[in-house]
Amino acid sequence: MTDLTTGAGGIAAPSPSSKVVRGAAETASDAMIAARLDRLPMTGYQRFIFGIIATAWLFDSIDLGSLTFLLGSIRNEFGLTTAQAGLLSSMSFIGMFLGAAIAGMAADRFGRKMVFQVSMVFWGLGSLWCAYAPDAQTLGYARLLLGFGMGMEFPVALAIVSEILPTAKRGRYLAVLEGFWPIGFIAAGLLSLLFLTHFDWRTMFLFQAIPAAFLLIIRIFVPESPRWLADRGRNDQAERVMSRIEEKVLKRLPEGRTLPAPKPIESRASEERRFSFLELWSNGYASRTMMIWTVWFFALLGFYGLTTWLSALLQDAGHSVSQSVTYTITISLAGLPGFVAAAILLDKWGRKPTAMMMLIGSAVAAYFYGNATTTAMLISYGLVMQFFLFGMWSVLYAYTPELYPTRSRATGAGCASAIGRIGSLLGPYIIGIVLPTLGNSGVFALGAGSFIVAALAIGIFGIETRGKSLEEISH
Repeated sequence: MTDLTTGAGGIAAPSPSSKVVRGAAETASDAMIAARLDRLPMTGYQRFIFGIIATAWLFDSIDLGSLTFLLGSIRNEFGLTTAQAGLLSSMSFIGMFLGAAIAGMAADRFGRKMVFQVSMVFWGLGSLWCAYAPDAQTLGYARLLLGFGMGMEFPVALAIVSEILPTAKRGRYLAVLEGFWPIGFIAAGLLSLLFLTHFDWRTMFLFQAIPAAFLLIIRIFVPESPRWLADRGRNDQAERVMSRIEEKVLKRLPEGRTLPAPKPIESRASEERRFSFLELWSNGYASRTMMIWTVWFFALLGFYGLTTWLSALLQDAGHSVSQSVTYTITISLAGLPGFVAAAILLDKWGRKPTAMMMLIGSAVAAYFYGNATTTAMLISYGLVMQFFLFGMWSVLYAYTPELYPTRSRATGAGCASAIGRIGSLLGPYIIGIVLPTLGNSGVFALGAGSFIVAALAIGIFGIETRGKSLEEISH
């Protein structure tokens, strides 16, 4: 048996001299780490960690969203056809597909924190390469590298946030994390307007490489997930990290207040702890995997197929570059109340009904946007569409990491995101091909159909996770 000493909060934990043995003692440690995390009150310390992750998320959103506003200028400089421009737009998503798939499995094996830092290196190098690309082909390769870095970040960030925050706050904060996406999209529009007015699109990419230095902040302040450490059998490290987290939380509580006692969580048998990619298709997880892959593929096919072309389509309709960027920024403002609504409804209604409402609302708004006949109608329907689209994103990012256990959470989220990136890269390219034939109305009807398919998948095959601990859901 493993010798036990008393850890933070009077909780029994393995002593530094004990050997790590797969069995009942280690399993109990996993369960106790989870219980200790879930009983913590929400304080400024967890919000500080969340703020760091959310800031990195914001930078990624600016990088990805900027192409929506810069695509028209890039098309003009390189003389691209609509199909070529669509292919260029898709290169980021090819990189994101590869990054998300690889990073998820790497984070489950090597740790959340290390992979998160590596993602920012690729992202910064990709942005620099974009700024100095001499032709469209080179720019495409640069966007591929940039997308790889961004794709790496998504599943790791989701795993960190979902594993550190207590159950009662998990859904809301994951939804708020996604709320930094529309904020970044709006910031990308404002920055693009500034750089296109006074500089050029290359300077915009050069500017976007600077925040990659943020990895130093992550290295210093973001802890490794104690859930992951315990799950990997690294109990001594898990205990040290968990004790530091409890200490920092306790310091932020009113004087005299103590931490509540952890509520025991059912342990898993050791033979259930082995993970491989094939576990995503084992009993209990295969239906979840099929459901969430379908949702991600069609939701992202519709989203990026439409939003990547918003500014360029407005320019094709006769609006100037500055007008099209201004209209697109205005439309994107509705994403802010969209994610706020999703954050509230996730814990009040639940994940499934909120997701279905956002997806169906996106479909209806997209159809009417594609058939708008005046600028006023275009902006009105666009506002409604962005409200539901960014609400949809909030639900997806809150829901996906909850479907899998700690040993495979990043892999499950990463693979779902990777499948979504296939839809992401197909969307802009398909739009570029069918636009001359179907016109705007046909393009947005195609996007609406994608959202309906995603809504049906989650409505019929999804499970509800509201109010449940991660360990309870994984059982």
